This record gives sequence, structure tokens and C-alpha cells, in this order.
Amino acid sequence: MPLHVLPAPAPALRSVLAALSTPSAVREDRPPALRSVQGPVSPECPLPVHVLDQVDPHTIADAGTRLLGWRFLLRGDGATVAAAETLLTPDGWTFSHFFEGPYLASTELALRQAESSVTPFQPRLLSIPALYMLALWLHAEPEADASDAGLGPADLLVPLAPAPPGIAAHRPYEVAELLPVMTLRLTPAGLLGSPA
Repeated sequence: MPLHVLPAPAPALRSVLAALSTPSAVREDRPPALRSVQGPVSPECPLPVHVLDQVDPHTIADAGTRLLGWRFLLRGDGATVAAAETLLTPDGWTFSHFFEGPYLASTELALRQAESSVTPFQPRLLSIPALYMLALWLHAEPEADASDAGLGPADLLVPLAPAPPGIAAHRPYEVAELLPVMTLRLTPAGLLGSPA
């Protein structure tokens, strides 16, 4: 298996298990798909979630990534029904929220596609809030610590669907190829072409 999925921090996993077992401890309602599960729900495929605060087309080193949390796909009734996200706070790892939507199936598809690679990668998620974009980040250093937030020249980014206009979903991009495209989307001329 070319993907090296890191184990999530134990406190992050415990916070998700506590939220699943004690619905009253969670401030928000569970997503409908999660409420409709008949049997047990298990958190699987933990992925570190990094956020890209700044996009610089000229240098990968200044891309401005940081570890935000961990996301778990929640399986129940034989399928992924929702996801749970945790955040790192000054007090440690804590449960953030449950959610559902198109990024669940898109994440699973991107992971299946990455499994066929002959190159070993560490899967991560990369959130690009300025573009309302989420990508599967295939980190070329499979044994790296999850908090290592540096994009590397051998890393691949696979935009998840729905992707912004002009960026193909589920196409692996080299980082140096995608950063200029993202920057173009963030310029005033690129924003004029985006949907309102």
C-alpha cells in the first residue's frame, strides 16, 4: 500500500469517540446521514488537516501552511456517512464538529486513486479558505510528523470536488504547477470570473 496513513493523536480520537457516544455533549445536531445509521459508527481513515493561509506562486516554502486538526471519516451501515473534525486548542485536542456533504465521497475517491500510485505518500487534507477549496495533499515524505506543514516540490495536490472554476477536481497536480493557478484565481481578474 503506497499510502502511509498516520495514526491520529489519541486525545483527538478519544474526543470523537466521546462525541459519538454522548450526543448530548455536542452542541450542534448531528447531520441527517449520521442520525439515520442503525448500527455502530466508527471513526476511520484519520487525516491531518492543514490550512493554506497564503498562496505564493513564486516559492513553495512561503506557502503558509499549518496544522489545523484531524478529520475522521465515520463509517456506519457499511458506508461512510459523515465526518468528524477535531481541533488543537491550548488545552489539547478537542472535538469540533460533525459534517456531511460532497467532500466525503470526493475524499474517498481521491484516496482510492492515490492507492494505485507506485510512489509512497502520506495522505493529508489541505484547506484553501480563500478559494473555498479542499485538496488531498499527498506528502512525499510518508514518515514525516503530521505537524510538519511544509509543502515539498515532490508533493502532489488533488483538488476535491467541487473544485473552483479552472481547477480540475481529482487531477493530481505538482505543487509548483497548482500554486500559480490558485494565485491566478485569487487575483481581481480571476475573481471576476468566479460565480457570485
